[in-house]
Amino acid sequence: MAEESTGNASQRFMHKMGKLRMIFGPANRSALGHEMTEQNRQLLAQREAETMQWETLRRPDGSTYVVPRDPGDKSLR
Repeated sequence: MAEESTGNASQRFMHKMGKLRMIFGPANRSALGHEMTEQNRQLLAQREAETMQWETLRRPDGSTYVVPRDPGDKSLR
């Protein structure tokens, strides 16, 4: 005999999610409004400087590609 469905749809959903959490672990609940550390500020400044060395060009078909702003700069290659 088939297993009887217990509870409404939301209860069945929560039961299945509980089984998935046993496999994948709980969802990340870290705060998004935390203060930025000095190390993160330095890393962000470094990434922004690296980003400024590149330029995005668009082809007529709408696709894009990235080229160095200064073709003679070989620092990141």
